Amino acid sequence: MHSFEVRGGKKLSGEIIPQGAKNEALQIISAVLLTPEKVTLTNIPDIIDVNLLIELLGEMNVQVDRISRDTCTFCAADVNIDYLHSEAYKKKSGKLRGSVMLAGPMLARYKKAFIPKPGGDKIGRRRLDTHIIGFEKLGASFNYHEEDGFFHLEAPNLKGASMLLDEPSVTGTANIVMAASMAKGTTTIYNAACEPYLQQLCRMLNRMGAKISGIGSNMLIIEGVEQLGGTDHRMLPDMIEVGSFIGLAAMTQSDITIKNAGIEHLGIIPEKFQQLGIQLNFKGDDIHIPSQELYEIQTFLDGSVMTIYDHPWPGFTPDLLSIILVTAIQAKGSVLIHQKMFESRLFFVDKLIDMGARIVLCDPHRAVVIGLEREQMLRGITMSSPDIRAGVALLIAALSAEGKSIIQNIEQIDRGYQNIDGRLQQLGADIKRIV
Repeated sequence: MHSFEVRGGKKLSGEIIPQGAKNEALQIISAVLLTPEKVTLTNIPDIIDVNLLIELLGEMNVQVDRISRDTCTFCAADVNIDYLHSEAYKKKSGKLRGSVMLAGPMLARYKKAFIPKPGGDKIGRRRLDTHIIGFEKLGASFNYHEEDGFFHLEAPNLKGASMLLDEPSVTGTANIVMAASMAKGTTTIYNAACEPYLQQLCRMLNRMGAKISGIGSNMLIIEGVEQLGGTDHRMLPDMIEVGSFIGLAAMTQSDITIKNAGIEHLGIIPEKFQQLGIQLNFKGDDIHIPSQELYEIQTFLDGSVMTIYDHPWPGFTPDLLSIILVTAIQAKGSVLIHQKMFESRLFFVDKLIDMGARIVLCDPHRAVVIGLEREQMLRGITMSSPDIRAGVALLIAALSAEGKSIIQNIEQIDRGYQNIDGRLQQLGADIKRIV
């Protein structure tokens, strides 16, 4: 098991390019199973979760040609369906929550799918109900087989249906869209997720021959087609990385330019960091964050304390609340962080408190951050990364802290951030990977 050794307190400078979007990649790579023709994907993030999914496809007998670390061609002409019910598949896919995204394409093209109990972050309950209920409305049968530990799905005849999702789940919407793309008749999905990554999937499917309308709204209409063809697709920049680098620049008083940030797809993310008082300069598709001695958290118009909370798109993504929280530590003023979606995602704040942060954890969903205003630096400690986003929040804290920090369990960070230590070293960070 590796750790990061970080010596903080250094101002960083330079340019950094965000990786391809992790959450988009897991959907897009799963979608290659919908066609026997070649699909070429570019700007693929070189991270554990994505590489694991690509390995899974290779073991399913999908022809995979990794042209470079960020470019790959897939040809799913002869998929080994039996592998999906094997112990090897169960063991590997159980480590990766994104493997559930294979179910929709498999149902559409092969009329059956197997889902092991999901893996991924330990951040609270992450239900599969939206996926399963959507599949059932399309005509799939669903049973859990305790003897093999798989959810079994079968759908000899997928038929279009109207459905109202109980929650606008991004992965649930994507899975249902992929299944419905080759169902007979028309499917209407109301309360659908409309994140940029879901829009990217829908546009890719349309280039493959699907008939999806309402893209970007919360009502998607899918007219089923008999078959889909090949295409080329490029991933968006990862908005979570963009937000992470903004928070990093502010906390370390650094002058950083984020190149090719995909600004038009960031929604209200820049605005939320500006509410913390962080100055952002937009130059074309680049974001420049100048070095700031102090940034001051805004208040609401009536003078009450700023509250920042997660909400389905176009609201603020829950994946950046950990970053917002850590960035507020050195601000002037106070902010209430309200994590609505996951009940365990704020439990890393005890480590920040040990570093000297002034944070009150109200309950599993809410924390108040009282800014230090640079009156004192955080102090380096030894800590462990509980999940991807908290891990990077702790890394940002360590880079801003006085002295040495050790961050353990960095495999969690590697699941979502590509070569993060190497890229931060290029900005001047004192970070190294140790055993």
